[in-house]
Amino acid sequence: MSYRIVSDNRPVELDAPLTENLVKEEIRRYENGPYRALTLYLWFQTRERRAIIRLTDRVREAVRESGIREGFALVSAMHITAAVYVNDHEEGIMQDMMELLDRLAPFRPDYRHHRTGEDNADAHLKSMLLHHEVIVPVTNGDLDLGPWQEIFYAEFDGQRRKRVLVKVVGVV
Repeated sequence: MSYRIVSDNRPVELDAPLTENLVKEEIRRYENGPYRALTLYLWFQTRERRAIIRLTDRVREAVRESGIREGFALVSAMHITAAVYVNDHEEGIMQDMMELLDRLAPFRPDYRHHRTGEDNADAHLKSMLLHHEVIVPVTNGDLDLGPWQEIFYAEFDGQRRKRVLVKVVGVV
């Protein structure tokens, strides 16, 4: 269930529904003997400028679609003002994370980057703090995540089309 908070005096949609923010999917497959690869592009356009979307189920589905038994799933934000991370799917930790990011990289008008006409320097910095990709092992045909671990896409400068790459590589 989606809910909104205010962090750094700006709205954030936490646990934004994947289906309501997803505008397009593209899938490519590769096979060579026992080796398989699946490339999935997820195109998003978030309702809010800042949002967090849980990707775990869609990445798990991509692993199943690939047919691999052992390998890796790489999940990468293809934009420099977004991030992909692994953490607990719990409202409090999401709010705490946004508050921490806002303390470390608050929205303010005096960033040098804003001299270019942009107003999103804080989004670039937040992306660097969380990083743009994760690699998750695949074991026995499923994501090998630890207890409570989920995969998330964090958008810090949304309301326009952006994509996430899911690359599943392994053996059958």
